Amino acid sequence: MTQDVEMADQAPPSKSLSSADPSVLPHLKEIASLIETGAYAREVRRISRAVRLTMVLRKKLKASSLGAFLNYVLVPGSDVHSRLSSFLPKEDEHDMEVDSATSGTPASVKHSLPELEIYCYLLVLIFLIDQKKYDEAKACSSASIARLKTVNRRTVDILASRLYFYYSLCYELTGDLAEIRGNLLALHRIATLRRDELGQETLLNLLLRNYLHYNLYDQAEKLRSKAPHFEAHSNQQFCRYLFYLGKIRTIQLEYTDAKESLLQAARKAPQAALGFRVQCNKWAIIVRLLLGEIPERTVFMQKGMEKALRPYFELTNAVRIGDLELFKNVAEKFSSTFGSDRTNNLIVRLRHNVIRTGLRNISISYSRISLTDVAKKLRLDSPNPVADAESIVSKAIRDGAIDATLDHANGWMVSKETGDIYSTNEPQIAFNSRIAFCLNMHNEAVRALRFPPNSHKEKESAEKRRERQQQEQELAQHIAEEDDDDF
Repeated sequence: MTQDVEMADQAPPSKSLSSADPSVLPHLKEIASLIETGAYAREVRRISRAVRLTMVLRKKLKASSLGAFLNYVLVPGSDVHSRLSSFLPKEDEHDMEVDSATSGTPASVKHSLPELEIYCYLLVLIFLIDQKKYDEAKACSSASIARLKTVNRRTVDILASRLYFYYSLCYELTGDLAEIRGNLLALHRIATLRRDELGQETLLNLLLRNYLHYNLYDQAEKLRSKAPHFEAHSNQQFCRYLFYLGKIRTIQLEYTDAKESLLQAARKAPQAALGFRVQCNKWAIIVRLLLGEIPERTVFMQKGMEKALRPYFELTNAVRIGDLELFKNVAEKFSSTFGSDRTNNLIVRLRHNVIRTGLRNISISYSRISLTDVAKKLRLDSPNPVADAESIVSKAIRDGAIDATLDHANGWMVSKETGDIYSTNEPQIAFNSRIAFCLNMHNEAVRALRFPPNSHKEKESAEKRRERQQQEQELAQHIAEEDDDDF
């Protein structure tokens, strides 16, 4: 990760000046004060705001600033201070000593609050990951998880959920994700017993990601079905859960449910989470093709997604035309892309859909056609293409994909005259699905509404109303930053 270029001070350099970034350390001290206030007042929203502010400063973090902050918050010489300081680069030790020696501000925060200790772990862990020091990050994350197991406070839950995420990320970046599966299960059990709902959701998503990383879809489904109901306390975690659920449903051939989950995940994800929305759209396109639907062109022309979705656009075009030869060429041309996206197995399933689409186009174009010509137009490359064409046509007629009859004596496929679609139930089914979608969205919006406790019993005063409005304004200012940082 590239570091931001710092502006040089106009004052001449001096040995007594601190090497820590003057624009970062005061902000870190303010965040520490905010966490301390939230811990004593037991206000979780202050801890959440502190995490959001930290993500804004993430790119500006340096070892010297972190060392000065650790000296300010923690007691020098304590176990946690020594442990965290050992993870910082050795060449900055002199700078950290200068920071602590020249700092004229007394350390007034050193009360060993668990929230501040956990926050220091989180800060150092983020810095190590950004510096690509994954081995030190693994050691730091393991130490932070060991400390978390001894803390049972609701004000720590938000910090703990972030530590769980980075704990799994460290092991995923080093290819050792399977090592922590048992530990994640134990942490999920602890979070359930402690009624840490945000921790349960985060750990459930991490476990599902762990299983899916190794293609253990059956185990992932068993865990998901037996885990506590997902209440969606965090929009970001809910989006991830829907994405993993959509992948599981796709592998289990439950395409309708998979399509709903994937489209909902793509719709709920923040606009800044481009990579996540691209993955959701890739899987949703494959699922819609497996359902026999053709995605609209606007799906592939979304801003920032044109290049990433180009292989899937060409694949959709081959399925739409029903050209088996073109489908094979596209699959071979972008095999590396489909392999990295882990959609190769799903594309193999699409071959049957390509044949069925081509057969449907043939039945619409010809009132009667021989099975030999059907095999040629479908470009079947089997040893006995006529027999295969007869089998494909008979199965399509049985499934209702085409409205035709098979003349075995003459070897013909005879298409029936196309009727008026408005005389069938298809328009009613289409309108019903759209109405159900709108009603479902309305119900979710109503469930997402939040009201102050006992608002129907107490009448708020003017002072409380002003305080509430100020809090709402602060929340509105940081909500966009939260969406950007969590992805």
